[in-house]
Amino acid sequence: METEQPPIRITDLHKSFGPQTVLDGIELEVHKGETLAVMGRSGTGKSVLLKLLIGLQAPDSGTVSIQGHPITPSHLEDLNEIRKRIGFLFQQAALYDSLTIEDNVIFPMERHMRSSASDQKQRARELLASVGLREGLDKLPSQISGGMQKRVGLARALALDPEILLFDEPTAGLDPISAFEIGNLILDLKKQRGLTAVVVTHDIRGARTFADRIVLLHKAKIVAEGDFDHLQNSDDEFVKQFLGDGS
Repeated sequence: METEQPPIRITDLHKSFGPQTVLDGIELEVHKGETLAVMGRSGTGKSVLLKLLIGLQAPDSGTVSIQGHPITPSHLEDLNEIRKRIGFLFQQAALYDSLTIEDNVIFPMERHMRSSASDQKQRARELLASVGLREGLDKLPSQISGGMQKRVGLARALALDPEILLFDEPTAGLDPISAFEIGNLILDLKKQRGLTAVVVTHDIRGARTFADRIVLLHKAKIVAEGDFDHLQNSDDEFVKQFLGDGS
């Protein structure tokens, strides 16, 4: 009987930029329905790891597989098919300034779905409602707060009904209340949709809330992994120092 492939598998992954090694032999699997938080100091390769997962960058060596399919940036047609299964929430939400909130969510559906314009509009409104936005859908991104922009970005990431979600610093730049609300949205997505998620974050309290497992990167390597309580009991000095603010 063929065993089911994990949604994400990373094997002996290496990535450097000139003399700087940012990922050095990373081995990692993300399980179906799991929310994994990737944490570490700034410049430790967390966001690079996300870019490798969707083929925006190529590893120096090692492999990244999504649902058993290797990510190969040179095979663009195959890569684009894999990307349709992945929703990505960028750090700055990356909304189109000239499109309304609603049209930002409709945009990927227009490109990749054959449903009617009215069906796409209805789906966009349902997705926006699911992230707490029911009014002001004709506003432009510049007319709403940073927290609301993140919500729109999340709705857009869900537009193609992905099986995997990737988040790059979803709470960065937000006030504590907005950050808490985004963290709860991530938790709700896990409960309601059973999505597999990788969240790059510096938000220790948020990760404690929504992550099933935390991976801690330091000096280009994974130095610890487990749930928050497991990591908090670590004897490693860096782990204790890093998690100190989240106790």
